[in-house]
Amino acid sequence: MHQVVGTPCYISPELCEGKPYNQKSDIWALGCVLYELASLKRAFEAANLPALVLKIMSGTFAPISDRYSPELRQLVLSLLSLEPAQRPPLSHIMAQPLCIRALLNLHTDLGSVCMRRAEKFLATGPPIAPGSTGSRTTSARCRGVPRGPAQPAIPPPLSSVYAWGGGLSAPLRLPMLNTEVVQVATGRTQKAGVTRSGRLILWEAPPLGAGGGALLPGAVEQQQPQFISRFLEGQSGVTIKHVACGDLFTACLTDRGIIMTFGSGSNGCLGHGSLNDISQPTIVEALLGYEMVQVACGASHVLALSTERELFAWGRGDGGRLGLGTRESYSCPQQVPMPPGQEAQRVVCGIDSSMILTVPGRVLACGSNRFNKLGLDHLSLGEEPAPHQQVEEALSFTPLGSAPLDQETLLSVDLGTAHSAAVTASGDCYTFGSNQHGQLGTNARRVSRAPCQVQGLQGIKIAMVACGDAFTVAIGAESEVYSWGKGARGRLGRRDEDAGLPRPVQLDETHPYTVTSVSCCHGNTLLAVRPITEEPVPP
Repeated sequence: MHQVVGTPCYISPELCEGKPYNQKSDIWALGCVLYELASLKRAFEAANLPALVLKIMSGTFAPISDRYSPELRQLVLSLLSLEPAQRPPLSHIMAQPLCIRALLNLHTDLGSVCMRRAEKFLATGPPIAPGSTGSRTTSARCRGVPRGPAQPAIPPPLSSVYAWGGGLSAPLRLPMLNTEVVQVATGRTQKAGVTRSGRLILWEAPPLGAGGGALLPGAVEQQQPQFISRFLEGQSGVTIKHVACGDLFTACLTDRGIIMTFGSGSNGCLGHGSLNDISQPTIVEALLGYEMVQVACGASHVLALSTERELFAWGRGDGGRLGLGTRESYSCPQQVPMPPGQEAQRVVCGIDSSMILTVPGRVLACGSNRFNKLGLDHLSLGEEPAPHQQVEEALSFTPLGSAPLDQETLLSVDLGTAHSAAVTASGDCYTFGSNQHGQLGTNARRVSRAPCQVQGLQGIKIAMVACGDAFTVAIGAESEVYSWGKGARGRLGRRDEDAGLPRPVQLDETHPYTVTSVSCCHGNTLLAVRPITEEPVPP
């Protein structure tokens, strides 16, 4: 006697034909269950088994009510396709925007106990701040900004986002009025921001022939039209905490410590174990079970940091930029070994290199050290190394060796194409690497591998710094904005072609403001500001 457990209502057409079982049959069954949940009746039902088989083989069923979204109805249709090859794989189903919220709840709530790994014996330290370079805020009034009326008739917007470089120099439009952008990121083509409520904004190039927008004061008018802004579709129920941009891809960190990526999958930089492109944010499954607090993107590689200070890297690996001790590329996250006694608190990615800011304020770096842009040469102050003493690349994370940065406590660092910048605990700004276009902020354009303090910023406390391809942007503690270096295509936010010394950038703000975030990549800069609408109460 043979017994069958379950109902035949969910078997696939190929099983009805006597073909071997395969995973596509499970996808068909999933479609049957989803249809039943939506319609409160089975998709295929009959009085006897032969009649049921005929119904399944025909693939005809009553349509789902149009009170459900088109996305849900289309998903059911794709799952119940008669041709197995046309049914989507599970990874594509999970990438559907309507599935993201449920997946986040499953992985972080229902699965939290099962996914919790064994406790590790790690040194304890202060909590990790999840922000990246350029995410700090300051409540001080910006220098040089006139005081507005005590009670303005028209309140200022909650935030403004400025963009310059790449042929464009303008405040960007926001998807909705009263949208407060707290963090921005830019790549070669991507421009993104995160709102205070946790929504992701994308700025995209408009169709040819679209109109332009307002220009930054003093900027050279360009022929390129204004970018079009939109909220990420299908984000309902997902709160984005931080965004980072690579050359052709984007990585997001949710408030539940989950990383999602989308865009070009070349070099494996999406972390999904393949080189496939993905249009919608998809969870990096290899990191489920870890609570992530920060993610950073280079041109084609990614670093991510967990609450337990575990470091992961994936993507393109030539030059040693992943810090794994090899030049291999990886399409799945790999845990990066840390030097003994070192604990990471922030990660930074450049075009072909990476940096870690450690808990005591020191910096480790790996990847290409061309022009000593990572500060790995062992130099005394003002010393130039002999050619045989120059470090050209590091395959593992290595402490800075160039004075005075090897002894300074650093608050933030950023990597450009051929130079880097660092801000010390006292607010001094140092630059190192190539100075071909004056991006180091010194009068001399000569090549120097030694770190130097930026001229013209002495006496000004710097809060954050960002590096582009051949220019630098620094934000003062009172939200002053300075730029220097290569000025072609509006890189500096003003008319200057090249500026070897820092000069202020004037923003089109009628109220005092504070800079909340700055990001530079290649020739582009994004800057988010928030108006100060109330005077601080004196102590």
